[in-house]
Amino acid sequence: MHRRPSPLLHDYKPSGSKKPKKSKALQWFAVGLGIPLAGLLLISILNNDAPPAAQSDAPGLKASADSELAGDQPAIEPVALERLPFKMPVLDSLVDPEALTLSIGRGDTLDKLFRQNNLNLGHLAAIARLEEPKKLFRRLKPGDEFEIVHDHGSIVSMYSALDLTTGLKIEQGENGFEASIIERPVEVRKRIAYGVIDSSLFLAGADAGLSDKVIMNIAGIFAWDIDFVLDIRQGDNFYVQYEELWQDGEYVADGEIIAAEFNNNGRTNRAIRFIDSDGISDYFTPEGDSVRKAFIRAPVDFTRISSNFNPNRRHPILNTIRAHRGVDYAAPRGTPIKAAGDGKVIFRGVQNGYGNTVILQHGGNITTLYAHMSSFAAKARIGTRVRQGQTIGFVGATGLATANHLHYEYRLNGVHRNPRTVPLPQAEPIDRKYRDEFLASVQPILAELEQFKRTQLAAANTGNP
Repeated sequence: MHRRPSPLLHDYKPSGSKKPKKSKALQWFAVGLGIPLAGLLLISILNNDAPPAAQSDAPGLKASADSELAGDQPAIEPVALERLPFKMPVLDSLVDPEALTLSIGRGDTLDKLFRQNNLNLGHLAAIARLEEPKKLFRRLKPGDEFEIVHDHGSIVSMYSALDLTTGLKIEQGENGFEASIIERPVEVRKRIAYGVIDSSLFLAGADAGLSDKVIMNIAGIFAWDIDFVLDIRQGDNFYVQYEELWQDGEYVADGEIIAAEFNNNGRTNRAIRFIDSDGISDYFTPEGDSVRKAFIRAPVDFTRISSNFNPNRRHPILNTIRAHRGVDYAAPRGTPIKAAGDGKVIFRGVQNGYGNTVILQHGGNITTLYAHMSSFAAKARIGTRVRQGQTIGFVGATGLATANHLHYEYRLNGVHRNPRTVPLPQAEPIDRKYRDEFLASVQPILAELEQFKRTQLAAANTGNP
């Protein structure tokens, strides 16, 4: 059995199902059937206990005095209860199958959970031989859930969500158990939010009702143009249009950002999502230029800048005027260091006061240097090519360093440039074959954002939230 891959990648698990209600129709059937049977039982007892005279006087059961009227026909005997053509039903067998939810915990197996709930282990073995269940059972993890319907331990059906859009249904058929992949329709709703920076993007996003995922995606989209630690100012603001995922009338998760605008220190940065025919999405300016750059400004998630680019800095250990030709990003030991751009590893090893160092060669005669590493990433070996954002090492304090940090240098034609201010080359714009389609999709998105802005401005002028 082959199933289509889900178009959405979300680690979502639905809550357990509720137990089905008992069938009232079957209960009334059992009661209605039981009353006449009880009556028949009472008649039989009375007939067996009555004296012979009483029996002969019963209509249709004449004694020898009426033998001439009866002729040669034999006397009709009372019908005993055990000779009825049906049996008294067992009420338990008319009760609906029961439903329960098995939740996988740490160290749990389905075999263990089946035993704890007195479920049929033979049925579990038969189900485990099916192709799709076999795959699922091999990669069970804590939090996975199975909705079971059973009849006194005998499995009637099993269900488990595979991802947000598909689930695995197992049912008992005429020839044994059968498994099938079922679709779980998802409704995508659009939402627009607005936030104003007071102290940080994270707090402003939280005040606007945004999830951590959406806030981090905003930072990721504009990471090439804005340093969200050092560049943002009080009063900066943003607008974001993003997707919400709903299923069966309930909110499930946030989807991707459709469009975003960030106004930083008088500069407006806009990004619009475009999905090409291969399903690959990226973000572009309204004119079709990529919001990405060939390089990222900060190749590590840092806590602060401990030393800026400074040609006249006094060295903290040597105590002499010695140019600081890079930027020092303070971060905890072991923090991943990322390649600032696509390139090739041309040096990896110990280099004088730099300690453990990696140097990358990029296009356009640009090189970047990463120093004071605690250790190197296994895949970042000399001669190998790395992608922008790929981990090449980890923060440390090797060489002439007083604390854990990354020393990062950017060199153009062999000349050191300030990594925080040097103009960065753009990534490729949108493909020409998609350009017209993209430009046509931009206008309605921008129109929605502008309408939302006017609504926010009107609300602010009237004092309404």
